[in-house]
Amino acid sequence: MDKIEELAQIIQSSQNIVFFGGAGVSTESGIPDFRSSNGIYNIELNQHFTAEQLVSHTMFERYPEQFFDFYKKYLIYPDARPNVAHDYLVHLEKTGKLKAIVTQNIDSLHEIAGSKNVLKIHGSVDRNYCTNCHRFYDLEDFLRLSGTIPYCETCGYIVKPDVTLYEESLNMDVFSQAIQAISRADLLIIGGTSLVVYPAANLVHYFQGRQLVLINKSNTVQDNQADLVIKGKIGEVLSKVWKLTDN
Repeated sequence: MDKIEELAQIIQSSQNIVFFGGAGVSTESGIPDFRSSNGIYNIELNQHFTAEQLVSHTMFERYPEQFFDFYKKYLIYPDARPNVAHDYLVHLEKTGKLKAIVTQNIDSLHEIAGSKNVLKIHGSVDRNYCTNCHRFYDLEDFLRLSGTIPYCETCGYIVKPDVTLYEESLNMDVFSQAIQAISRADLLIIGGTSLVVYPAANLVHYFQGRQLVLINKSNTVQDNQADLVIKGKIGEVLSKVWKLTDN
């Protein structure tokens, strides 16, 4: 039995699945990851600040023009569309097997595809709030605000994306829901993440179920703990699994 067949069998025998995904889930939709050779953090910016510094709370507070210039150019992809990985997870949710998606991504491709229970531990580009009056702006309204720095149309204060920047703490309500979902799962599928971003990477330690599956292009620190490790693009792998289970 090859690894694709093994994964298909594991999924069919599981009743409480949680999928924990990272940037690799969205790369097949044309959204770059952060840490690969072609990733966002390796972009040559020709300026004093690094890409990682630019997505920090300090930059947002002290240098909002540089922050928003970088944010709009490299972190927002309004034309991206879900790929087969997103579509398969919707299918799995509809069967009743997939109970939750825990994602480190800030795009909304899971929701666009049709997934219902998506726990976004790093926030979402689709949620933006005025820092003063707390008026809400979705992504479309946010991008319509003129100028590099987005100012609230109601009170004139800066509108901040509801995403977790460096130096900021996670939304602990969402993180707690993720812990709860993972601790109840009988199968945890981790896909498209190298598990190097903390505290998100700690979530795997709450898994107490039967089988842990890792799908990623490169090695991860949890490979030796997994019951099944598949090297490859998450969309390609799940597409093959879907074809097997649909026959």
